[in-house]
Amino acid sequence: MKPVPFLDLKSPYIELRDELDAAYRRVMESGWYILGEEATAFEKEFAEHCGAKFCVGVGNGLEALHLILRAYGIGEGDEVIVPTNTYIATWLAVSYAGAKPVPVEPIEREYNIDPNRIEAAITPRTKAILPVHLYGLAADVDPILSLAERFNLKVVEDAAQAQGAQYKGRSAGNLCHAAGFSFYPGKNLGALGDAGAAMTNDEALADKARTLRNYGSKVKYYNEAKGYNSRLDEMQAAFLRVKLKRLDEWNARRARIASFYLEALSDVEDLTLPALPNWSSPVWHIFPVRHPRRDELQAHLKANGVDTLIHYPVPPHLSGAYADMGYSRGAFPIAEAIADSELSLPMGPHLGEGDAERVVEVIQSFRPKTRSKS
Repeated sequence: MKPVPFLDLKSPYIELRDELDAAYRRVMESGWYILGEEATAFEKEFAEHCGAKFCVGVGNGLEALHLILRAYGIGEGDEVIVPTNTYIATWLAVSYAGAKPVPVEPIEREYNIDPNRIEAAITPRTKAILPVHLYGLAADVDPILSLAERFNLKVVEDAAQAQGAQYKGRSAGNLCHAAGFSFYPGKNLGALGDAGAAMTNDEALADKARTLRNYGSKVKYYNEAKGYNSRLDEMQAAFLRVKLKRLDEWNARRARIASFYLEALSDVEDLTLPALPNWSSPVWHIFPVRHPRRDELQAHLKANGVDTLIHYPVPPHLSGAYADMGYSRGAFPIAEAIADSELSLPMGPHLGEGDAERVVEVIQSFRPKTRSKS
């Protein structure tokens, strides 16, 4: 029987072959490969899709967040509040800026940072809050924005997994002061290599981010700041322009798969399905479930030809990268419990109906081994 992949990255090219090939030829024939018409056009089109004023194309999602923090002047001695439950890039962006990540636990079944826990983590050194729209579900940002206003803080969305997600009718990337996007190939809006963007309605911030991404220069060889080399190249911008036209349609396909999973798996014993707050319209970058015998369930799926992934097996505070912060197991029990039990099911706009049905059938057939008593 044909295996069920976790994510099919070949079918998007097959569906869009003519348009993507035409975009490739357009760039190659232009003879202009960095900061040209394709990047400018994509920035405009993606900003319009999110309802925002300014989009700044950069090298990847990590650098989008990093450049936003730097553009806000956040650096050495400052603190930025981050979720305990996230991909490590969220924390790394803060570290790259020279600031300290301050972890806050999530709402367990929503997986995103818990607004009610944030105030206790604020200190005189806090300069920003960095909520993540994890797995394609927008974080509950309105109470975070209210808190930020009280304490004069910036709120920067990590929207790397949430292209097209909605929160109370507003688009992810246009909910807070600024946002960072990743267009890694596996994302809902994915390039054919690394790419990212910073989004904001703040013209001054956008201007600083544009300067920082290009060696700190607005005019070639005239450098205003110690900048970086982080530019969205023309080829990836051209590919993203093609895929952006299909983003809403492909997100709708993901939503149909998610609805099927939610209904079909609702009565599976010990399987925890994601919560759906009534204010949010997720785009299902990931479909996360939890099970107390996660590793056994994953092995069962694999043995039956179904690929899955874990997002994420090691929370940032327990990673070697942040060993210097001195956290040990038990420091953030919610994030640790998620890391020990989360499993991501196959998801994507090209996952067939039969494949989704097979995923469900294999999960329903799972019988955990009886553990012997010592």
